[in-house]
Amino acid sequence: MNKGRLEAFSDGVLAIVITIMVLEMKAPHGTDLASLLPVLPAFLSYVLSFVYVGIYWNNHHHFLQAARHVSGSVLWANLHLLFWLSLFPFATAWMGENHFAAVPVALYGVVLLMAGLAWQPFQFTLIRANGGRDGEMARMLLSRRDWKGILAPLLYACAIPLAFVSVWFSGLIYILVASMWLVPDRRIEGSMKHRS
Repeated sequence: MNKGRLEAFSDGVLAIVITIMVLEMKAPHGTDLASLLPVLPAFLSYVLSFVYVGIYWNNHHHFLQAARHVSGSVLWANLHLLFWLSLFPFATAWMGENHFAAVPVALYGVVLLMAGLAWQPFQFTLIRANGGRDGEMARMLLSRRDWKGILAPLLYACAIPLAFVSVWFSGLIYILVASMWLVPDRRIEGSMKHRS
């Protein structure tokens, strides 16, 4: 199957996710800087979610650049991933509008965890569609251990119950994981340089 339609559809969904998130932020009624304080939590949650969506888009782009083919199972795994990413606007708005209350912060972590877990089937179906364990993509992705891919879900799983103890520690974990992923997957980056 041609991967172009998958890329275009995914890019469109992620663009809509970002658009919905920014539209959820309401402008304050006042005209002074103090009137911005009540909307600061909504803005901060938007920034964090924007970074996360950007990370997923960036890595999605790299993975599809490395792939030569997609299959039906890749399409379904991609839809599974996009489903969890499409929940970002709701989780972001709920967390920001409720000033980082415990339950919304925990739910935000659940959405992050499920999106992180949904990445794995996407990655494995893409490998299978591109030669399996003997293919070039498998050599790129399985040549080194994916520490970030292992560590991120574990950190999310810790942050979710921690939200009921300290929402700030949970938030710091979410920021820590995002900062780990700001650099695209080096397994793909290095191999793509050798390909060109």
